[in-house]
Amino acid sequence: MSDLFQNENEAEEKATPLAARMRPRTLEEFAGQEHLLGPGRLLRRMLEAKRLTNLILTGPPGCGKTSLAEVISNTTQSTFVTLNAVSAGVKELRAEVESARNRLRQTQRITILFIDELHRFNKAQQDALLPHTERGTITLIGATVHNPYFSINSTLLSRSTVFELELLEEKHLLEIMKRALTDKERGLGSMKVKVDKKAQSFLIDIAGGDARRLLNTLEIAALSTAPNEKGVVRIDLETAQESVQRRHISYDADEDEHYQTISAFIKSLRGSDPDASLYWLAKMIEGGEDPMFIARRLVISAAEDVGLADPQALPIATSAMVALEHIGLPEGAIPLAEATVYIATAPKSNSAYIALSRAQKDLREKPIMPVPMHLRNLPPHRLPEGVEYLYPHDYPAGFVAQKYLPEKREFYQPKKIGFEREIAKRMEWFSKKIEEALEKD
Repeated sequence: MSDLFQNENEAEEKATPLAARMRPRTLEEFAGQEHLLGPGRLLRRMLEAKRLTNLILTGPPGCGKTSLAEVISNTTQSTFVTLNAVSAGVKELRAEVESARNRLRQTQRITILFIDELHRFNKAQQDALLPHTERGTITLIGATVHNPYFSINSTLLSRSTVFELELLEEKHLLEIMKRALTDKERGLGSMKVKVDKKAQSFLIDIAGGDARRLLNTLEIAALSTAPNEKGVVRIDLETAQESVQRRHISYDADEDEHYQTISAFIKSLRGSDPDASLYWLAKMIEGGEDPMFIARRLVISAAEDVGLADPQALPIATSAMVALEHIGLPEGAIPLAEATVYIATAPKSNSAYIALSRAQKDLREKPIMPVPMHLRNLPPHRLPEGVEYLYPHDYPAGFVAQKYLPEKREFYQPKKIGFEREIAKRMEWFSKKIEEALEKD
């Protein structure tokens, strides 16, 4: 019977992905996050003192949130229980809390309840954690790829310490790869896998700071490559590239990565950097962003950031949106790229946007002015005696000096850049004509 259980355990171990098998067990095995775990850092001090509070671990996929939670449990000699917020509800949560309560009473052993994707819990589910974390029945460690200050209840945040994990650096990924290649118990050490330097560099680069992605790709390459006559599995650059097929773009089209990337895109357009703008555009397209959302943002940027410094930017952006609507992707990405480059390289002026803001502020803060009698939609015979609307086209240059506001206001101030230099000249001419008319009166 014991042999049967042993065989089942061995089979289960073999079926477990390399990334899961290679999870660090101690602080010494944990790679990266020195800003949290380096000597004298807060989390390191908490673990060394075994004085743990509720924790929220936030960071991109594959940076070690789950692994760090397990290391914390091992270091503090706590019972580690895990739930996934996608599949677990209040019922499962209550069952684990009751088990933790009994464990604490009977053995005085602390339970760390690790909840992956904590942001998936709704407000009621997150609130259900509060009394148990306050009483110390459980020590909560929540993990999320989202900004916790937007996705986690403020009441739960106030009872937790938030630690932000970062993408792993090249040196950390190299350390993780070497450990996986040499570890005979949990890694690939028994297979005699040799990875060429070019293949190593490629695998680390393509992982993009994600240890899980690195180990998954390494495992595919090792298991799909036949050993040579010496029994060595050699992974060269071509083998590594075939094992990836296509780079994975970490992008949530309606969540944090969406907002961060579109922010970078807009600011790169505004900052007149076409290369950066194209990079963020490509990331959104490759990540599966709604292309019409991108097109709408280009139209907004053309009006807000380029404005009258180059009046052609808005029709070009609008044309790109119409073209995309008619032809779709992938070809629709070409007019998006054209509009992106045009807007990024165009002169910039937000004078129209600022002028509108000033006019709106005036309306909110000052008495609303009535429409002057000569501008109202009235037939001439209904206008008071001596009041007349002067039709500009009846005058030379299509302009005549007359009041369009009861009181003078100045909202639009053109910049001396791009086409607005010409607009500024026109406005100076208008002002001169008005002054001449006032002098005659």
